[in-house]
Amino acid sequence: MILRLLMRYLANNEQLIQRMADSYPMRRAAQLVVSLMYRTKSIAREQGVHEMTPERFKAFMNLFKNNVRQEIEGLKKEIKNKKGN
Repeated sequence: MILRLLMRYLANNEQLIQRMADSYPMRRAAQLVVSLMYRTKSIAREQGVHEMTPERFKAFMNLFKNNVRQEIEGLKKEIKNKKGN
């Protein structure tokens, strides 16, 4: 409850928000987010992802999830093997 009140106070403190927005780390983080957005947008256009039908996109995402799961399982096995040695 106290944390919620503190966060509400900080979020409504206009001077604090303005100082944070003017700080270098916040500006740099915003620049990186925008840069990443434009890069992914251009890659999506090159790969033709933006032209995908919803069914094809869903199949692509399922394939991606399966690949990530397989990689995670492989890493888990590799870590277990290293601990065992």
